[in-house]
Amino acid sequence: MASLFRDRALGLSKRDSFSFSSSSSTAAAAAAASPSSATSRFMPAANSTALSPLPSPFGDLTSTLSDSDIRSSAYEIFLSANRSSASKPLTYIPSSNNSNSPSNSTTHGNSTANLQRSLTSAAASKMKKALGMRSSSSKKSSDSHNSTPGGKLKKPVTIGELMRVQMRVSEAADSRIRRGLLRISAGQVGRRTELTVLPLELLQQFKASDFTDQQEYEAWQKRNLRMLEAGLLLHPHTPLEKANTAAQRLRQIIHAALDRPIETGRNNESMQVLRTTVIALASRTVDGAPFECHWADGFPLNLRLYETLLEACFDVNDETAIVEEVDEIMELVKKTWGVLGLNQTLHNLCFTWVLFNRYVATGQVENDLLRAADSQLAEVAKDAKVTKDSIYSTVLSSTLTAMMGWAEKRLLAYHETFDSGNIDLMESIVSVGVLAAKILVEDISNEYRRRRKNEVDVALSRIDTYIRSSLRTAFAQRMEKADSSRRASRNQPNPLPVLAILAKDVGELAIKEKDTFSPILKIWHPFAAGVAVATLHACYGNELKQYISGIAELTPDAVQILRAADKLEKDLVQIAVEDSVDSDDGGKAIIREMPPYEAEGVIANMVKLWIKTRIDRLKEWVDRNLQQEVWNPRANQEGCAPSAVEVLRIVDETLDAFFLLPIPMHPALLPDLVTGLDKCLQYYATKAKSGCGSRTIYIPTMPALTRCTTGTKFHWKKKEKAVASQKRNPQVATVNGDSSNTVPQLCVRINTLHKIRMELEVLEKRIITLLRNCESAHVEDFSNGLGKTFEITPATCIEAVQQLSEGVAYKIVFQDLSHVLWDYLYIGELSSSRIEPFLQELEKNLTIVADTVHERVRTRLIADVMRASFDGFFLVLLAGGPTRAFSKQDSSMIEDDFKSLKDLFWANGDGLPDDVIDKFSTTAREVLPLLRMESEALIERFRRLTLETYGSSAKSRLPLPPTSGQWDPNEPNTLLRVLCYRNDEAATKFLKKTYNLPKKL
Repeated sequence: MASLFRDRALGLSKRDSFSFSSSSSTAAAAAAASPSSATSRFMPAANSTALSPLPSPFGDLTSTLSDSDIRSSAYEIFLSANRSSASKPLTYIPSSNNSNSPSNSTTHGNSTANLQRSLTSAAASKMKKALGMRSSSSKKSSDSHNSTPGGKLKKPVTIGELMRVQMRVSEAADSRIRRGLLRISAGQVGRRTELTVLPLELLQQFKASDFTDQQEYEAWQKRNLRMLEAGLLLHPHTPLEKANTAAQRLRQIIHAALDRPIETGRNNESMQVLRTTVIALASRTVDGAPFECHWADGFPLNLRLYETLLEACFDVNDETAIVEEVDEIMELVKKTWGVLGLNQTLHNLCFTWVLFNRYVATGQVENDLLRAADSQLAEVAKDAKVTKDSIYSTVLSSTLTAMMGWAEKRLLAYHETFDSGNIDLMESIVSVGVLAAKILVEDISNEYRRRRKNEVDVALSRIDTYIRSSLRTAFAQRMEKADSSRRASRNQPNPLPVLAILAKDVGELAIKEKDTFSPILKIWHPFAAGVAVATLHACYGNELKQYISGIAELTPDAVQILRAADKLEKDLVQIAVEDSVDSDDGGKAIIREMPPYEAEGVIANMVKLWIKTRIDRLKEWVDRNLQQEVWNPRANQEGCAPSAVEVLRIVDETLDAFFLLPIPMHPALLPDLVTGLDKCLQYYATKAKSGCGSRTIYIPTMPALTRCTTGTKFHWKKKEKAVASQKRNPQVATVNGDSSNTVPQLCVRINTLHKIRMELEVLEKRIITLLRNCESAHVEDFSNGLGKTFEITPATCIEAVQQLSEGVAYKIVFQDLSHVLWDYLYIGELSSSRIEPFLQELEKNLTIVADTVHERVRTRLIADVMRASFDGFFLVLLAGGPTRAFSKQDSSMIEDDFKSLKDLFWANGDGLPDDVIDKFSTTAREVLPLLRMESEALIERFRRLTLETYGSSAKSRLPLPPTSGQWDPNEPNTLLRVLCYRNDEAATKFLKKTYNLPKKL
């Protein structure tokens, strides 16, 4: 980085390369042409920076005064303020020669001595140190100079000479001004400079012959008249009254002089009129004030003139460098305060602006200028606390507004302004912007004064604004970049969605913010990084919210975006927490600004919607296919329904699809999926068993109790007639049941439900395998029994198989074989209606069952058929209706028939196990012996058991015991039924006497 203060070997700076030859008459003539043309000799070299200053905050002057005019007038004021009454003002007296003389102690009080101070002083600049500006380490004088064909060159050797060079004034013009000042001093001995109207006095001293040509003279005269116009008419110290005659007269004089120059340099009438008019305007004072002279101290003329003088501190040949002699120059420049009506406060403000504006105008390449302006602005802040002058407040406001506007233009998008190459500048620019804003708000704003100051933290507020604005701008740029990246990768396989790209970019932006910018901004804002990530969180959240509102189903892009959003949010929150670790609330305020994206929740909801859609489709499929299912035992080798095979395949595919979803919460959402599948399979199982009946609907309704006619025997001519008659006879039991499903079809249903239950075990094992291969699963997921997920379908299948198995058994016995059981067995003559036909038909059905039902449920079904057969056998004996009657002697045949029935299921050891047969034969073993008992013994036993059951209330009349449906030798109803079907006089009389039972229905 270029230094403001170049090392000048042998005491030379770049300005030493200019030619100031007084020996060349040609050069002198050219220089003397005009003040403006004279400056051509002192234009910057080719490598000088072209200035691009900001608009002046001090206001605009008349357009007839050019920068060159202002610079010439400022130089005249400078020389006038530093003039001496001595007759030899240009005498060079090296300060080193007089350093020990007594008179040296009054150097600062002697303007001429100041102007002629030597440039060889090696003392370091106090001002540069105070402003934190770097300086060359040493300065050495040298008599060696650059040479040109014109001869030996000379360099500035005094402060006055240096100032002339810095303000680009020719030697001829400088000599003329000094002569004029000498003449003025001679005529006004002892009069203070600030009481002199300098343009008027100079007009009085020079005539056309003092200039090279008439054109130069006229330009000089117009400039001085315009300066009088600006100082007395356009920008007066005291506002003019509209009817002021002197002002009107001066306007007329100036207007006439622009067309026809007045004759100056003489005490003629026109000059007398001009003098009278100017003095009248310049000496206007407030009532009671002492005599004063105001011609260059009106706002903003005075500030523009002073700004020009301050700019002379910058090297004329290196616009970014302040001359080494800035302390001496500044000391002399301050001598103009009396003429310009300035003070230290206004000086501080102007100098701050000059430093800042020069930094901007020179392309912002010299950072020391910005740091110096920032340092000087701190002095302005102190002044603003105690200075309440209205003009000062106006100038202060416009100046700070300009500075703050420039700074904030960069800070409101500091990601565009700063990078690793210039990040060191950021602190100074932020400082300028914040301090300017603070002064404007705290010291100028009336609204702020009306409020309690502790309610507003200006610095915190501005930094907060910079952060949020810059991050929003940077986010918008990342959005465009992400969109461009998406378009560029459109033809590539699996391109990333825009918001997924953006999430990655925003994460990188947050890291850059935390590492690069937040450490600087934290000087003014303790939670700069937290504010930054909260802003980014909100920006991305808005885009994410808009995206989520537009998606209807879970897609790979949606999952990628939501997962990227979840990761981004965690990273941003982590930065915010780390940044707020020392805050009073632990960062809660910042975190409250970051409402959760709930990306995982959104993913979960989308997956739940995906699950619901799949489950709903599966349920619709179950309904549709079950309506078409015919339960054909030959549909496949397994003897189960094709619809079950298909539904299990769909379940399997659904599980595969679920675990292929690129989501981070498979274990968490798996229960939802399996619960849905479980309900679907339960629904299938429930529908598969519905309408097939149960054991209760096939068991016939028991007829009312009757008694036998003693000695009656039934005689039947033909069995066919007996069967037909029995079906029409209302005195027998009624057979119920559903005949819409055949036994093979019911067996297919049983096989289907059994297969579903078995497949569930396989599915649970497969789910565990899929979980183990899932990256989002954890050990605790398995320890919590996540794999055992099907809960209702297995129980439903077991219940349904049981219901269907019993239904098939009782259907076979009570419906399909009713013609050989209810319509035949033991009706009429016992010897001719025994059990053999029933056994033959039952064996055929058992063969069908064995061939159709899966072996794992075959034993159960055959056991149910055996139980149903036993129940049917005893219903015939104990509730077969009045067409059946048994004697004590019939008991042996009945017992033989029951043994044959058991032997059918035993099948010589190839059938049901003995323990199963014995278990279901318990009732037979206990009840059949009752058929061998004498009627009197049965009656006595019945009386005893009834009295035991009903107590003393049964002594007067034995109550009729209810039918329990359970046959037991110790149960009164069982004994009563044995008596009802006993073809015996004792039994008949007892029933007639005790219950008055009829002989027939």
